[in-house]
Parts: sequence; structure tokens; C-alpha cells
Amino acid sequence: MYRTLLPFLCIAPPLVYGFAALCCARQFFRASAKKGACQPPVTIFKPVKGEDGESFENFASFCRQDYPVYQIVFAVASPEDPAVAVIRRLMAAFPGVDLELVIDNRTHGPNYKVSNLINAYPKAKHDILIICDSDIRVDPCYLHEVTAPFDDGEVGLVTSLYRSSRVRNIATALESMGFVADMIPNVMVALRLEGLTFALGASMAVRRSALEKIGGFTALADYLADDYQLGNMVYRAGFRLTLSPHFVESVMQREDLRGILSRQLRWARTMRASRPAGYFASIITQPAPAAVLALLASGFSATGWLAALSLGAARLSCATVFSRAFVRDGMFPRYLWLLPLRDLLASAVWLLSFLGNRVVWRSRVFSVLPGGKIREVGESL
Repeated sequence: MYRTLLPFLCIAPPLVYGFAALCCARQFFRASAKKGACQPPVTIFKPVKGEDGESFENFASFCRQDYPVYQIVFAVASPEDPAVAVIRRLMAAFPGVDLELVIDNRTHGPNYKVSNLINAYPKAKHDILIICDSDIRVDPCYLHEVTAPFDDGEVGLVTSLYRSSRVRNIATALESMGFVADMIPNVMVALRLEGLTFALGASMAVRRSALEKIGGFTALADYLADDYQLGNMVYRAGFRLTLSPHFVESVMQREDLRGILSRQLRWARTMRASRPAGYFASIITQPAPAAVLALLASGFSATGWLAALSLGAARLSCATVFSRAFVRDGMFPRYLWLLPLRDLLASAVWLLSFLGNRVVWRSRVFSVLPGGKIREVGESL
């Protein structure tokens, strides 16, 4: 009896976790989004380095907001940055939008993105501040959705989920399905169990008073995961964090597998340093190690294979429900055949994250220190 049950006990943690994530997501997305009575003026920060073929459309989506008063401040470090020409073209195309371009190469710490934010901050006109990555695209109701929770004076920060509905090749499909199969389910469970104590970098809206209470953007300059730290610092300062049900779009460009894995390893080592206990425990929620363990525990018997295949079927089903019903990104079932490979790569990245502390970010090499701070050590080859 014990030998028969053992493989199923091995797969129980990720199996239960997957269905718990579904229940949490169902509850979250069924709740009606709060409609704000007021529409506070907003300043949007866009820290930028470089450009790609869709930069103009990504930036333009923020200029097409159905919202009364907002300002967009672009921040770059060099006048030679190719993004400058795109931003100037944007200014010409949208003369009625309040657009600012800050070019300033001063650095305030190893996180160059945060240095751009520090340099741009004096230009902010309004008290609701939004930070969005340069590869994010939004629809015209974005500002209405993310500012609505600020009707509650206790809310200090609103962050948004993100998805990627278009992929360019297999490598980017592997990364995109991580959003729907791992990141969003993890956020749903965390939200239910402990409340929101962190932010997601794709879109973060913060009160100026909350930002200033934690020491401004300067408090983030030594951290790689500035998004996680911003949310956590605002939370520890006594403000409430809110997750918007409104998705923003992460527009991915064609990349090779090496680039995707490098970014995944950077995220993993950063989270390992920022939340060591939770990150270490996350292995029990991963299906690939559980399936292998079930096979080993059973001596690769028919019972072990039945347990592993049952877990695989449940994993595919949960991911499909997330994709089709909640995220609506179009990833599944089209790329469902890639999910086992994605799970194997995720487990490999988890293991590799413990075998060093160096990461590559925008062609620079950093050491990740305990607590999530970073120290620059050189340029990548």
C-alpha cells in the first residue's frame, strides 16, 4: 500500500498548488474591478535604453489614453541613444500630449534604470506617479483602471499583471508561457495567502507621498529588483498595495534561447537573494522535480508513470484554463506541447540560481548580494 501511494504523495504538492492557484484566480477575476469616482492627474515615467522595431507603437499607446490630465516623462542617459529619435518623432506625432524628454547621464547607483528615474523625477508635475517598462503597450482605458484604487487614501501603490499575446519564435514562446503558467498563478496564491507585499515592474503606480516616505527613487538605486523593492518598501511604510485586474501587454522581440535563459537566471538569482526562504521552498510547487521523484520512488513502475502522467495532465489543464479563461493571451493550446520543456528549464534555472551570484543585465555583469543589492563587476562578452 505504501509503495503504491508513495508516487502520488510525491506529486501531491504541485498538484494541490495548481488547483489552489485556479481557485485563487477564479476568485480574483470574478471580483468586480473598482470604479474610481475621481481621475487624479498622473505623471508616467518611461526609463528607456535603446529601441526596437515596435518602440514607437509601444510609446504611442500611452499617448492615446482616454484620460483628462496626464504627463509622460521619458528618461535616457545619452543623446546618442537611438530611442531619442523615436521619442522626438512621438512628440511631433502627438503635439497635444504633455511629453518631456530628460537626457542625463548622471548615475546614482548600479541600477541605471533607477538612475534615469532619479534624473527625471524633478520634471514630474503630478502626485500619482506611474513607472512602466519601455516594452509595455497599453489600451486607451489603462489610466482609468490603474488610478481607480487611489480613491482609497490607504492605497499607496497599484501594480498590474502582464501578458505577452504575440511571440516571435520558440524561445520567446517559452518565456511568454512562463507568465501564464508560473508568474500569474504564483501571484494569485501569494495575494490570497499573505496579501500583496511587492510590485510587478511592467506597471507600477505610486503616490508621491508614499514614494517620498521610503526615500524616493534613491532608495532603489542599489537593487536589481527595483520593482519588488518599491512595492515591499511602500508596504512596510504602512501603505496598502493593490493588484489591478487590468492586463498590460509585454511586447517581446525575437530572441535566442541563450538570451531568454540569461534573463530567467537573472530573475531567479535576484528573487533568491530578495526572498531566500520563499524562493527555496518554491521547488515543491514545480511539477518536473515531482514527476521525476515519483518515478524514482516507484522504481519506474507503472504506478510511478501513472502518477507522473496524471500530474502532467493536471498541469496542462491548469495552464490552459489560466490562458483561456483568465489571461486570454492565446498561448494555449497552441503552444501546449512546449510546456513540459518549459517546466524542465524552470527547474534547471532554479538549480543554477544557487550555483553563483552573477547576472548579466543590458550587457553589464553584476554580483547579486544578500538582500538583493547589486555590485557592478564589468561588461559581458
